Amino acid sequence: MRAAVCRSYGPPSSVAVEDGWASRPLGDGQVRVRIGAAAVNFPDVLFVANKYQVSVEPPFVPGSEFAGVVAESAAPEFTAGDRVFGSAMVGAFAEEIVVTPGSLTATPDGVSDARAAAFGVAHRTAYHVLRSVASVEPGERVVVLGAGGGVGLAAVQLAAVLGADVTAVASSEEKLSVASSFGAATGVNHRAGPLRQALRERFPDGVDVVVDPVGGELAEPALRALRYGGRFVTVGYAGGAVPRIPLNLVLLKGCRILGFEMRSFPGHEPDKSARDIRELMDLLAAGKAYPHLGATFGLDDAAAALAHVADGKAIGKVILEIG
Repeated sequence: MRAAVCRSYGPPSSVAVEDGWASRPLGDGQVRVRIGAAAVNFPDVLFVANKYQVSVEPPFVPGSEFAGVVAESAAPEFTAGDRVFGSAMVGAFAEEIVVTPGSLTATPDGVSDARAAAFGVAHRTAYHVLRSVASVEPGERVVVLGAGGGVGLAAVQLAAVLGADVTAVASSEEKLSVASSFGAATGVNHRAGPLRQALRERFPDGVDVVVDPVGGELAEPALRALRYGGRFVTVGYAGGAVPRIPLNLVLLKGCRILGFEMRSFPGHEPDKSARDIRELMDLLAAGKAYPHLGATFGLDDAAAALAHVADGKAIGKVILEIG
């Protein structure tokens, strides 16, 4: 089969499409999916560069999110012809993938493979953060950092769905414009001036919640914008640096710093996780939650798609059309 393959660690250009990549045999209880579309995420770039928290030994096929049609199933949950979307650590930038049924979800009628592939991880992350970790209530003031990225834009959309007053923080007016169309009432370009000052001018009494999938130098000024007793949720470090927060700020503000990590959350909070997924799938089926597809590439341009994400050019989600 055709697949985009990383044979040695390095930049996105290390990935090249090959025609003879071997298909995995189907094991007991597994499902083979013929992939129609895959999403490109920043962790895919890190896997290729060997800078992620865990390593995958080359050669391997990058890509963690996909959608398509079941081609073959040894699991009772799915049969050939079922439309599904899912995730895996690697393997999605290929014509097919073999996974366990627990990693798959049925694609609702009317939802394209591209939207389904782009929906899973970002929207699940954002909804868990807002619904179960930050416990956002209608009318609360929510600031979302990195609002032009996949998780950030999903958080903007879903916070608005939950009735929050949403402020999007991003690095360009173009990203803020998209965030506005997804429900942000206010936009702040953090490259136009100090973020702390901009948030203080807009919210002199402070905000209720900060969602931070970026880290780096934006975290501390955003935390300073919290009201007394506010909540700050750290989700990831797409900015490249893990922030160091002065603990005196936590003391003075009486705030809570919370963390979210997708792999561990369902195991620690199974009831909340199941509830969130049911609600989120209802929102997807109703058209109230959906990803922004900022750029689409073909499988042959997988390296260019990875570079697009690595260079910070992505708005929302980047898609590889495979099928």
